[in-house]
Amino acid sequence: MSGGRNWRLVRADTDAVPSSARRFMARARQRRMRAALPWAVAAGVLLVIGGLAWLVYGTSVLGVREVRVVGVQFLAPPQIEQAANVPDAEPLARVDLDGVRSRVREIPAVERVVVRRSWPSTLVVEVVERTPVAAVPQNGEFTLIDRAGVAYRTVKEPPSGLPLVRVDFPGPSDVNTKSALTVLAALSDELREQVVAVSVAAPAQIRLELRKERVVVWGDDTQSDTKSQVATALLKQKGNEIDVSAPTVVTIR
Repeated sequence: MSGGRNWRLVRADTDAVPSSARRFMARARQRRMRAALPWAVAAGVLLVIGGLAWLVYGTSVLGVREVRVVGVQFLAPPQIEQAANVPDAEPLARVDLDGVRSRVREIPAVERVVVRRSWPSTLVVEVVERTPVAAVPQNGEFTLIDRAGVAYRTVKEPPSGLPLVRVDFPGPSDVNTKSALTVLAALSDELREQVVAVSVAAPAQIRLELRKERVVVWGDDTQSDTKSQVATALLKQKGNEIDVSAPTVVTIR
């Protein structure tokens, strides 16, 4: 067709764009990058945190490899581990510390338990065992009780130097057991060395059985500190029976 024009698109050289326009576009790009940067950083942080959380809570990479039992004397570590009941390779972060503590506390000889995590893969169970203060003769054996009156172990022979407590139903709620423990706690060192057993037929019928078949009639557990002082002062007196049930009027027979 005559007189027509042929149009052709060409890419303009950058020099063809005015410098002011180029600066405007560069600043616009920078603003867009600065606006997007916090979101990119936040997304990266969330991604890292999510990955770490999944690693710690959702995998066995930081799972329990060892249950370390410390503080036991008479109890065996496997007994504590069995009571703790923590599955192998369970994520350490997901272990229920209160649950482990409660299960271990169910062992009668355990008085206190502390459970803690030791990263990367160890659960530490620290046990404080009950300390016996007396032994109760029962059916040819001896039941150990602690300072609270809790009966927690039966043995063939009582530990050396441990006094006997003669009561029918040892336990923290038994009034006779409580009376016996009150008296034992009040004894002087000198008197305690002489005591073989504390016999409680009733709360007001407490007797101390001493070495060489001597007896201290204690009465009830009131004024036990005063009774202990009086009985200690009379140990060197002759007589097989010292009655301090009324500490202001003492008799020796």
